[in-house]
Amino acid sequence: MNTAVILGPLGQSSTKLPFYSYRVPAGFPSPALDHMEQALSLDELLDIHAPHMYLVRAVGSSMIGAGLFDGDIMVVNRGCAAAHDDIVIAVINGDTCVKRLSKQGESVVLLSENPKFPPRYLMEGDELMIWGVVVASLRRHAVHG
Repeated sequence: MNTAVILGPLGQSSTKLPFYSYRVPAGFPSPALDHMEQALSLDELLDIHAPHMYLVRAVGSSMIGAGLFDGDIMVVNRGCAAAHDDIVIAVINGDTCVKRLSKQGESVVLLSENPKFPPRYLMEGDELMIWGVVVASLRRHAVHG
């Protein structure tokens, strides 16, 4: 089961990064300054509105089919209601995990995105809390810098 490690609440940043409208094909060394569209903050790009947002680090491989890998940082919105097919941070009987929420009739199922992991059907007596909906993820590609 993928677990989730809470990193902390998000605070808004005033840092703006250059945003280039040019789409960079593989092999193109760098975008030219004449393609700069505007300065853009990651807050605006990810639609972050603290205090309803927080960061969580994914642990494990059960969500790789959804593009969430071990060590990825997920941006979670706890201010919106979870709906069918959302990826959620769930707590089942005290255990935190990241899964796809599936509502099948009256049943609630938490699905992995890796065939090696079975679905988790909620049983009578199980306690489920949804701590938010995953709205974005961040992955570091360089090991230095």
